[in-house]
Amino acid sequence: MPKISTKGNGMPASPIRKLTPYAEEAKHQGKKVYHLNIGQPDIETPQVMMDAIRSVDFDVWAYTQSEGTESYRTKLAEYYNRAGYQVSPDDILVTCGASEAITIAMQSCLDPGDEVIIPEPFYANYSAFAWMSSAVIKPVMSFIESGFALPPVSEFEKQITDKTKAIFICNPNNPSGYLYSMDELIELKKLCLKYDLYLFADEAYREFCYDGQKFYSPMHLDGLDQHVIIFDSISKRYSACGARIGCFVTKNKAVLATALKFAQARLSPGMVDQIAAEAGTDTPESYFEVVNKEYTERRDLLVKSLNRMEGVFCPNPKGAFYAVARLPVDDSEKFCQWILEEFSYDNQTVMIAPAAGFYCTEGAGRDEVRLAYVLNKEDLTKAMICLEKALLSYPGRVVRKETEEHKLVVAEEAKNIH
Repeated sequence: MPKISTKGNGMPASPIRKLTPYAEEAKHQGKKVYHLNIGQPDIETPQVMMDAIRSVDFDVWAYTQSEGTESYRTKLAEYYNRAGYQVSPDDILVTCGASEAITIAMQSCLDPGDEVIIPEPFYANYSAFAWMSSAVIKPVMSFIESGFALPPVSEFEKQITDKTKAIFICNPNNPSGYLYSMDELIELKKLCLKYDLYLFADEAYREFCYDGQKFYSPMHLDGLDQHVIIFDSISKRYSACGARIGCFVTKNKAVLATALKFAQARLSPGMVDQIAAEAGTDTPESYFEVVNKEYTERRDLLVKSLNRMEGVFCPNPKGAFYAVARLPVDDSEKFCQWILEEFSYDNQTVMIAPAAGFYCTEGAGRDEVRLAYVLNKEDLTKAMICLEKALLSYPGRVVRKETEEHKLVVAEEAKNIH
């Protein structure tokens, strides 16, 4: 039988999706499964986007330009400029989701064996994108005890070699919900200028910042225009995950011209998807105010519920709609499979993502999980009850002695939640 390629064999499976067969089997057994494993919001897509799709009227479903339609890129530039980015339509490449934007950036900027420094935990598919591009991820560890705060710049500098080409951040962060400060971005800017590195920034969760916190982008920094590449997506912003439209934004013309060649090879992003995305740029601010209020309430419910459970710790995320929690279990991957295969409470169970897949460092995150608070509060409450019951029943439960430091952190997180 013909062999699978080395690259195919080494391609990492998604920790977010690889437990899906167990969830489907649980459903076949009649169990209700609460999906907290994946960032698929139940928030309604903006009406302006749905109206645009319903009013589509053309005789030929044609290709668009490889870089995306001019009308959509013009509207995107207006959207970014309202946020202070100072870009033109010619600085934007429309892609088939942020995933394609990232793979195109890696293929445009990195040679095989080149290194990218990424704070971990990070979105699991970054590992897949790097593997596809023959690039190497050099992780810099952040820790749950500090709420996954950005590590000191000195830790980044330790990882820099003659193969280092980029630093890659996700802000607000998936999976931790950490929100970067302007001071932290300025420190990263200094490092990128000192070593002539790209600064990749995944900003898919830009709109979702809580507790009055402000979002800052590398695009707000002076003197970094030739280094910054922004990745973005409509999936989360407009609760339109199935539309598969993202973009690649940079003022570096050489990078953009190179990226366009990769975009031409895949022909074009979808026409109907771009029509909907273009309409989405007219979504009223009131939509995001309602959505942010809802996510804040869900976050508070989730974090409070988790920290009330014996042996569980969850820092309070400031953005996105994810949280990472440490559980009293021997192995979170085993637990996440067990809760689907062998557990139910009132014929219900929960699907969550083991966090080890969000780390590059071997052995990290083995007792952590990522939870997406994308369900309504009633379902989220039921999911938390199921999780608590499961943790008490799990045969691999670990009893940890709570340190005074841990108690103080939990108490502080509780104070920070309104």
